[in-house]
Amino acid sequence: MMPPANVEGGSLLPQDPDSPKDLLQNGAKEQVVPAPCDNTMASEGNVKGTNGTQQKAKPAKGSNDGKLSGKELKDKAKAEKAARRAQQKGGQPGQQGQPVVDLGPEMQKHSDLKGPSVTGATSAQKFQHKRTGSASGGFQKPIPFRPAQAHAAPFPEEPKRENKNVALFDHLYGNPRRTTLAGASKDVHPAVLALGLQMRNYVICGSSARCVATMLAFKRVIEAYVTPPQNSLPRHLTTHLSSQIEYLVSCRPLSISMGNAIRWLKVKISEVDVSTEESAAKTDLCNAIDNFITEKITVADQVIEKEGSIRYEMATKFKVIVVDSRPLFEGKNLARALADLGIEVQYSLTHGISHVIKDATKVFLGAHAMMSNGRLYSRVGTALVAMTAREADVPVIVCCESIKYTERVALDSFVHNEVAPPEELLIQGETSSPLLKWLDVPNLQLLNLMYDLTPAEYITMVIDESGYLPPSSVPFMQRLSVNS
Repeated sequence: MMPPANVEGGSLLPQDPDSPKDLLQNGAKEQVVPAPCDNTMASEGNVKGTNGTQQKAKPAKGSNDGKLSGKELKDKAKAEKAARRAQQKGGQPGQQGQPVVDLGPEMQKHSDLKGPSVTGATSAQKFQHKRTGSASGGFQKPIPFRPAQAHAAPFPEEPKRENKNVALFDHLYGNPRRTTLAGASKDVHPAVLALGLQMRNYVICGSSARCVATMLAFKRVIEAYVTPPQNSLPRHLTTHLSSQIEYLVSCRPLSISMGNAIRWLKVKISEVDVSTEESAAKTDLCNAIDNFITEKITVADQVIEKEGSIRYEMATKFKVIVVDSRPLFEGKNLARALADLGIEVQYSLTHGISHVIKDATKVFLGAHAMMSNGRLYSRVGTALVAMTAREADVPVIVCCESIKYTERVALDSFVHNEVAPPEELLIQGETSSPLLKWLDVPNLQLLNLMYDLTPAEYITMVIDESGYLPPSSVPFMQRLSVNS
């Protein structure tokens, strides 16, 4: 039997677990309220009495002077761990304002006593402990518990689409060509908006035609231009043209002649005197554009036409063989125009070049550009025609304006080229072609290159507005055209 328990200031210390009736003595009438502590033992230390004063709790006899044994400490740690785990699993809190106190293994025997002051390790799992301040009066609101939400079913992943770009020309695939006016800058002139879509849809096709149309559209831009306050025309107009150029590039890459013409126009704008009246400066620029088109394209074409026919007698009867290629079939317009003039015309595609070359005496080629190393950059299929003519010992003559000369050096048509939309290779109106659903066919890729490169050794001569010249003289003529 243990000696009677001491009751000091309302604190209860255990006595004999078999004599619960002797727990209170000396006239104590107040129930025991343990000190608000974090799961600490009440057998030793300062505790609050019923009158709110701090009193020293005496250790219970037979409890090793208030110290717990190793087994008791282990049991205490297990109880605290179980209580924390119960709180994490969403256990409901017990009575509000009652802090949880672990009374140890000895006092767990009195857990059957009724009263809010004595709490066992198992009952600690039903209470939620939180330290409160003096202003709260020992009462606190329960922490709201949010149930775990059920995980929504994941969306099915879309099947990964196969890359349809040809690896050898992967560097040429940029942003797709613009097909609508959506996203265009508000500074773009309506004439430029229309021109971009016309070039994208091949309504305006050909290097010379695109260059002329671009300069005429820029002429309208300059006519409608108004210099903003605190700006000068030479500086701000160049910036204003940049937004027009960006829109054209988004529709289709610029041709060599277009790039040369734009550089010439920017130089002309920079040469405008700041003190010149705006209306006079705009008039001078518009007149310069008209003169540029006349000299560099209109008159140049007339000179090339004259130089190309000077060796023919006017009464000579001849036949023209037009060799065309897919997908644009530009040669159809040429064949129709020649036939309307009463000229005998024979039309063939590039796959028949080995047969029709036997009847040819001269081969005339158009040009998209002439490179600085004398190579011809023109519509795809041109190199095949030139090589076949060389094998048949037929002279090859290139007709090219000087505005199409460039300082670039190209050794092949892989590094620099233009890739058109693959859908253009599909035959319009055909319903049974296996290429109609080429995007869904595995391991099938379509390549629609616009240009190829013809080596200089397959070219006999070049005719421009200055006359006949060999391909090796192209760099010299290019420097002259830039300085003129």
